[in-house]
Amino acid sequence: MCRFPSAISGLFVLALTGFNAAAADTPKQAAYYGYGEQATAEQISGWDIDVRPDGKGLPPGSGSVEDGEYLYEEQCAECHGSFGEGEGQFPVLAGGEGSLQDARPQKTVGSFWNYTSTLWDYIHRAMPFTQPESLSDDEVYAVTAYVLYLNELVEDDFVLTQQNLAEIKLPNEANFVPDPRPDVHNTRCMKNCRDPKKITIMSEAPQYIPDPTILEETPQTSAGSVVYLQSCALCHDRGLGGAPTIGNAAQWSGRVSQGTEVLYNHAINGYQGELGMMPAKGGFVQLSDDEVKAAVDYIMELSQ
Repeated sequence: MCRFPSAISGLFVLALTGFNAAAADTPKQAAYYGYGEQATAEQISGWDIDVRPDGKGLPPGSGSVEDGEYLYEEQCAECHGSFGEGEGQFPVLAGGEGSLQDARPQKTVGSFWNYTSTLWDYIHRAMPFTQPESLSDDEVYAVTAYVLYLNELVEDDFVLTQQNLAEIKLPNEANFVPDPRPDVHNTRCMKNCRDPKKITIMSEAPQYIPDPTILEETPQTSAGSVVYLQSCALCHDRGLGGAPTIGNAAQWSGRVSQGTEVLYNHAINGYQGELGMMPAKGGFVQLSDDEVKAAVDYIMELSQ
């Protein structure tokens, strides 16, 4: 699931090393191209972080369910829920067994994923959401062990290690089958090519359109609070990445003094500050400008 980027990076590194090896063997080529250098083992190791289902690629280390619980509550629960139930629009990690044939299947680690190595690899390269690759190898083992525990795949005293990870089989692994379709390659056209206007597109992947934020104002919640909880709280509740925390008037005073329009502009279009950066719309590009402004108004109401 998350191995495609690493495959690309691996090919990129191989291309670099292969090119430079050829250039070293052929002085004329080296003089002709005039750039590049042999990739070192250290440089390659920075890209070579993918993990195979059989465990190859895993670094030495271990982590217990007990240690993983503390790390999960600190680093993961805000998005994924204390029991893997998911918060807001963030993915559910546990449950959903037997739901894959339902009209709305719940695709979790326990109900859908195929390999334990995929779980380890995803946590290692992409989590936590605001600080990817900040966990140590032992911490990744521990969080992986706890997510397996939430799916009732291991016991509460289990310790996940480099040696036993590949032995943990996810329930849906057998339902994944190889793609039987053959690889088909077109011959590159250099002359007398077909007229593009006469080429018929038989099918194409539909454009991905994120679900819109549901703004339902009630006596208990405002439209801005809904957007904030779903899209902003991850950073502004805890000050991740240098984000000012909601309710901290001292942190917001300098920003407020610049005026509301400046705050709107920074939130909508993004901003690089001294302590951190604000991605455009917090990274949630499906939000409308009005929704972002509503969230800013909500933050300001509680932070002055």
